[in-house]
Amino acid sequence: MKKTDRTAQSTRMKKGDLLNKIMAFLQKESKKAFNYKQVAYAIGAEHTANRIDIINMLDDLATTGEIVEVSLGRYKAKSNRGTENVGTFVRRSNGRNAVIIDDEQILVAERNSMHALNGDKVRVVVSASKRGQEPEAKVIDIIEAKDQVFIGTLKVEKNYASLITDSKFLAADIILPRTKLKGGKSGDKAIARITYWDDNEMNPRGEIVDILGKAGENTAEMHAILAEFGLPYKYPESVEKAANKILPGITPEEVAKREDFRPVTTFTIDPADAKDFDDALSIRQLANGNWEVGVHIADVTHYIEPGSIIDKEARQRATSVYLVDRTIPMLPEHLCNGICSLRPNEDKLTFSAIFELDNEANIINSRIGRTVICSDRRFTYEEAQNIIETGKGDFAKEVCKLNELAQIMRRRRFDHGALEFGRAEVKFEIDKDGKPLRVWFKESKEANKLIEEFMLLANKTVAESVGKTPKGKKAKTFVYRVHDNPDPEKISNFALIASRFGYKVNAEGRAKDVNKSLNRLLKDVKGKGEENMLAMLAIRSMAKAVYTVDNVGHYGLALDYYTHFTSPIRRYPDMTVHRLLQRYFDKGRSADKLKTEDLCKHSSDMEQLAASAERASIRYKQVEFMQDKLGEIFTGVICGVTEWGLYVELEDNLCEGLVPIRDLADDYYDLDEKNYCLIGRKNHNKYTLGDRVKVQVARADLERKQLDFALIEDDGNPNRPPMKEHGNNPRGKKQSQRNSRRRSRR
Repeated sequence: MKKTDRTAQSTRMKKGDLLNKIMAFLQKESKKAFNYKQVAYAIGAEHTANRIDIINMLDDLATTGEIVEVSLGRYKAKSNRGTENVGTFVRRSNGRNAVIIDDEQILVAERNSMHALNGDKVRVVVSASKRGQEPEAKVIDIIEAKDQVFIGTLKVEKNYASLITDSKFLAADIILPRTKLKGGKSGDKAIARITYWDDNEMNPRGEIVDILGKAGENTAEMHAILAEFGLPYKYPESVEKAANKILPGITPEEVAKREDFRPVTTFTIDPADAKDFDDALSIRQLANGNWEVGVHIADVTHYIEPGSIIDKEARQRATSVYLVDRTIPMLPEHLCNGICSLRPNEDKLTFSAIFELDNEANIINSRIGRTVICSDRRFTYEEAQNIIETGKGDFAKEVCKLNELAQIMRRRRFDHGALEFGRAEVKFEIDKDGKPLRVWFKESKEANKLIEEFMLLANKTVAESVGKTPKGKKAKTFVYRVHDNPDPEKISNFALIASRFGYKVNAEGRAKDVNKSLNRLLKDVKGKGEENMLAMLAIRSMAKAVYTVDNVGHYGLALDYYTHFTSPIRRYPDMTVHRLLQRYFDKGRSADKLKTEDLCKHSSDMEQLAASAERASIRYKQVEFMQDKLGEIFTGVICGVTEWGLYVELEDNLCEGLVPIRDLADDYYDLDEKNYCLIGRKNHNKYTLGDRVKVQVARADLERKQLDFALIEDDGNPNRPPMKEHGNNPRGKKQSQRNSRRRSRR
């Protein structure tokens, strides 16, 4: 958005002028939606009173139908579109279908949908909206059907079969010919494709694509999660065969082309269950007293030719996927866990960033190039942490020196304005059948941060080596990892939520000051009941980090140049960075910008899908873990407020469940979106984001991956028998008094 008509308005505008400017701006930018702050900035309304006027005017204009509120607090000019339009269909299992046209969602009744599926490109006729009513659309043509499959459980009867779908995008079961079952039986978890759906039929017809196994079995359910997000759950045989033919190829001729670090102390530090070691650190003291630290990264692109069958598969996957109990690698096992993995006591080819550091961790000089190493030791994070804490163990001097340098770099980074997010990572102890036995939280300690700091340093240095150019020269095309500035409104909303817990966040001012206040909050909240929720909400208030050729810097890390260079075994963008580096070392021409950007977008999209699949696997295991705890009472924090109920995160194990609004039987509750709360119409009882509550586990639905909770007051229910209680209440008396006040209002 470009600023328009921005003048130094220190005085309050007249309301008539303000209204004209608002309408003129929205009509000029008619295809975009804006919040009140963006509108105020664009028309130059700086006076505080004018901003309040704008909020009220936008609300009034939307109510009268002169403009459209496309989502909460975001407005756009009323469309001048014709009756026929092209958009993207959104199907929901609750029947609230819609079509998205120019960022606006328009309702589509099922009878008017032509049974379009979620994501289909459709042509619609839009009916004019009556005053006080939303417009509606009717699908008249499916222009481009999105290729998609559905996951569910097979039900095979004598004369027919069906797939009972798990999809949130499809309410109807899929009817299947018995000849198209691929050997599936009742109770099997399966993947189906819709082949035909007549306008007059309630259910689509389809065929089975693959049988995953028995519903409820761990592997079948994990594969179902991957399939749900369109992610592969097995490796093509042809790719495995091609990979198995690749040899290490560490010949004297190849070594002669590289800098030899085999005599230098080198080791890896990774999780205990890791097999793909793609980074190693070397360290030695130089004659001048400084330290040479090498960040050595597996030279994956030495083994994988661009455009080869292995490369095409890796490019399509774009990332390894990490579920609760397994890793689905980007590369075949022979490469990721074998030839490329920096295993101890084996010569390995690497691409390295080498630094000379003084004792204050100042970078004296650096270089980037291809190397050969031999790791002396494989450490787990726990082993390295023990050395840091005791000063004893293998290579204790080297590990402790690296940690000392990393700590200095870390402090300097936060002083410069970097953010420090430390939300607990949920882990499960799982038996041989995949059943979760306990939940625990992974804590990031000094050993983790040691590795993190040197990986950040390498990524920053590599990005600068290409992105920083002499004045008058144009930087060559490169893959950057960028993190845009956060939306000021989201930061303001988060500051409001944090204030309810007694924490202050600077929502305005320099990025450095805002980030310092966020770091202070995250430090102060450590170990408290609201820690995880506030850390999660702080992350949600930020923009998402993505890959792109257009460098805008990395807000969260407070860096002007950043990329991903350090994990080519599990991320395709890192492989691309390696190739571009070598291309430019060899004086090659700049890579094609459009093709590289397409690759960046695909990688960003696949990263999001992989993250969604990981979260789904965690939710599944959380529900499975809670199945035998029905009726038990836990303490939790309200972490989400919606029109259908309250989401509560348990303090003991971070499991999240829903208190359905239908179960709040004492009153009729309305959603106050702006204040993140449900308010009772009669008694004005209020449930707000961040409230600590007690809940009873009511249902654990594995198919929907959802826990349902029943809200319990602190004094319990006299008609309910005593139950085992978990958790505690750090707020103690204060919380009890608040609940007492609530009861008195009842």
